[in-house]
Amino acid sequence: MEGSKRSALIELARILAEAGVPYAVIGGVALQIHQSDPRTTIDIDLAVLARDQIPRERLRQAGFRMTGTLANPENWIGPEQTPVQFTDDATLAAAIGRAEEIGVESVKLRVIGKFDLLREKLRAGSDPARRRSKRLQDLADAHGLVEAHAALLDRLTDAERKILETAG
Repeated sequence: MEGSKRSALIELARILAEAGVPYAVIGGVALQIHQSDPRTTIDIDLAVLARDQIPRERLRQAGFRMTGTLANPENWIGPEQTPVQFTDDATLAAAIGRAEEIGVESVKLRVIGKFDLLREKLRAGSDPARRRSKRLQDLADAHGLVEAHAALLDRLTDAERKILETAG
């Protein structure tokens, strides 16, 4: 995990835990946690069950500020200018419940599991509504996860394996 995001990530985990909000770190930061290959990412992506659960006032008090909303994501910027994106995409609800807890300094950070992350990367990588560059990055991330954790491949459906094969 890049040091510049560490303090924002720890503060987010603390705020969400204190507010009792179920969440999971997803995206590039989750990849940084689950594999040893370096992965650069600009922002912190978090999945929540519903955006109305986001403790907005607590975030503001900690120096975060909202910068905008789209269909699913709600965008914030952290006190050290770290972009944060919350999504309430319903396809991630079960993964939030299965999130793994890891200790980081004084907090427990909830991170999407490897298999759920792989499936999410395959889904995002095959979404024609996403920019091509983003889809290619998602598929590269999926390949990296399988290379680092080969047993994940056995759990994929035939359709998911086909996405990996055609992307390679």
